[in-house]
This record gives sequence, structure tokens and C-alpha cells, in this order.
Amino acid sequence: MSRKIAIFPASFDPVTNGHVDLIDRISRLALFDEIVIAIGINLSKPPRFTFEERKEMLETVTANYNHITIEQYSGLTAHYALERGACTVIRGLREMSDFEDEFQMARMNHQIAPGVDTLFMMASAKYAYLSSTLVVEIFQMGSTKMSDEKLLEIVPPVVVKMLRKKFEPSSGNG
Repeated sequence: MSRKIAIFPASFDPVTNGHVDLIDRISRLALFDEIVIAIGINLSKPPRFTFEERKEMLETVTANYNHITIEQYSGLTAHYALERGACTVIRGLREMSDFEDEFQMARMNHQIAPGVDTLFMMASAKYAYLSSTLVVEIFQMGSTKMSDEKLLEIVPPVVVKMLRKKFEPSSGNG
């Protein structure tokens, strides 16, 4: 009997509470033997965090899950899913406008890899506005005015620590 593997691809640059919520909800469905958190390379924008930093953040927030693997990939998600032997690609949807792009991508992925289905998961309402890009922009523009309590509403504690280390002027990196 073959293992059921799902791929959850994103840039995770950085991981947000929206990502963590989806990972938790996908895990609770108990549909898959393994969930591969696939850190993708987005050629249209340079990463803010290295692969190693993103992997560290994800390892921290998924430490309580024994069925999660974290990997980096480049190229087409459909090809990566085939290489990994995955049966499903999981995509999060924040709003209706996401659906059009994701639907088109799912159809193309299915054309390339007919045995790989796409599972759409709606973001929880409290995270529907949240994106990694928005998190970094908000942090860079107002980090000194934002309390950790407010930041923790949008990102896990490990991400707050890494954002402060990377972007605050007092850290020597900003």
C-alpha cells in the first residue's frame, strides 16, 4: 500500500500564522501519511530570508507534527509533486481573487501531472488578509512601534525574533 503524500508549496518568506493555521487544519484532516512543506523559489521576487532561515522557522512551528517534512524545491510544482510521489498539492485561498489564479494553476498542474490533485483550503477569516509580503512591509515600516503582542497576532514567536534580528537597526542588519 503506497503512502499518501501531500505537498504544501509556498515561499514561507516568512511563515505566518495563516500558514500555521493551514498546516494545523490539514494535519487534523488526517488524509495524508506525510505532508511536505515545500519552500519554493519565486524567481519574480528575491527572498527576504534564506532557505535555512525559512526552514528553521518552519521546523520550530511544526515541531509537534511527526508527519511533516520540510524541503526546498525549484521549478514547476507539478514536476516536484511527481518526483516526490505526491497525490495532492495543497493550496491556501485567502479571497475570491486567489481562486481564479489558483484554479488556472491547478488545471495546468493536472495537465502536467494527471495523477496529482489539488486541494484548496480556505484561510480562516482572521488570517484572510495576511501574506508574507504584507507582514514584512508592516514590520519594516513600524516595527519599533509594534509590540510583540501585536506581532504575535500575525506571526509565530520564532518569526518575531527573526524579523527583529534581520530588520531592526539595533541588530546591525538593518
